[in-house]
Amino acid sequence: MLVSQSRAKGIGIIRILFGVIWLIDAQFKWRPGFINDMSSYLSGALTGQPALVKVWINFWIDVVNVNPVAFAYFVALAETALAFALIFGFLSNLAYLCGSVLAFVIWSTAEGFGGPYVAGSTDIGAAVIYIFVFALLWQTRAGLYLGLDRRLGERFGPLAFLASGRVT
Repeated sequence: MLVSQSRAKGIGIIRILFGVIWLIDAQFKWRPGFINDMSSYLSGALTGQPALVKVWINFWIDVVNVNPVAFAYFVALAETALAFALIFGFLSNLAYLCGSVLAFVIWSTAEGFGGPYVAGSTDIGAAVIYIFVFALLWQTRAGLYLGLDRRLGERFGPLAFLASGRVT
C-alpha cells in the first residue's frame, strides 16, 4: 500500500511526538522521588477499588516489593528505551508491543483501571489510550516514515518482523 509523501511524513511526525511524550514521562521516572517511592504509587491506587482489582494491584505490589528500587530503575529504563525507539523509528513493532504491555500494566496498576468508578468519576485513565495509539502506529507501519526501520528493516533478516517491515 502506497502512502502519499505528506501523509507518510505526518505519520512519522506523530510517532516522533509520541516518543517525545514518553521521553518527558521517562525523565520523571529517573527522579529520586519516583525511584525511592515506587511502592507508594501502586498502593495509592488501592483506595476504593473492587476486590478483584485490589487482588491484581496487590500482586504487583508484592512483585515490586521484592526490590522496589530495581523495579523503579527498570520502569525508568523501559520508558527511556521506548521513547528512543519511537523517536528514531527503530525496531518499531517491538516497541509498539512492549509499549502496549507497559501501558496496560501502568493503567491496570498505578491508574487502577481508571477507577474507582463512583458517582462523579470523569476519567478512565490516560494509559489505556496509549495502547490504541500503539495499535494505530503499528497499523500505519509508522517506523517506516522518518524512521530507521526504513533503512534497517530489511537488514535484520529473520528478525525483520521486529521492525515496521518493507517499503511496498
